[in-house]
Amino acid sequence: MPDIPQRRLWLLVGAVAGSLCLGACSSVTERSRNALHAITPYKVDVVQGNFVSKEQVELLKPGMSRQQVREVLGTSLLNDVFHSNRWDYVFTIRRQGVEPQQRRLTVFFNGEVLERFEGDPMPSEEEFVAALDTRKRSGKVPALEASEDQLKKFDPAKDKKADGESAASLPPLPPSYPPLEASR
Repeated sequence: MPDIPQRRLWLLVGAVAGSLCLGACSSVTERSRNALHAITPYKVDVVQGNFVSKEQVELLKPGMSRQQVREVLGTSLLNDVFHSNRWDYVFTIRRQGVEPQQRRLTVFFNGEVLERFEGDPMPSEEEFVAALDTRKRSGKVPALEASEDQLKKFDPAKDKKADGESAASLPPLPPSYPPLEASR
C-alpha cells in the first residue's frame, strides 16, 4: 500500500509539470505569432500594360496616321474587335507598400487618321520614376565640391617631392610578358 500514495504523488507532479509545459508553449506560440506579424513576405511587383508619359501624349496631334500613333505610344494593350477605330492604352502597377496606380488613355480614329484622344492626366517620365523610388531620403544633399586646402592634400607633385622618388626612378616595365603556355 505505500506504493499508492507515492504513485499519486508522481501523477500529481506529472500533471503539474505537463500544465506548466502547456502554459509555456502557449506563451511561446503567442510570441512567435506576434513575431510573424512583424515579418511581411515579399510580394512581386505587378506591372501590366504600356506606360504612357506626358511627353508622349503631347506628341499626339489630330490627323496623325495609325502608324505614327503606334510609333509614339507603342502597340495598344487592348484592341476591341467591335470598335476597330479605338485603341486603349492601360497601365497598372502594384507594388508592396505603395498605393496601386492605374492610368488609361483612349485614342480614337476616323478611318486611318487620329481624330481625338482622352484619358487620365499622365505623369512625366521624371515624375513616374520619382514615384517608383520608395527609398527614404534624408533631405540633406552632400556637398560635392572640395576646397583648395582639401585638394592640396591629394596633389601628386607634392607626394613626389616628399618621397624624393619620381617616376624615372621606378624600374622599367618588361618589353613583353612570357607566354602563358609552353610552346611545343
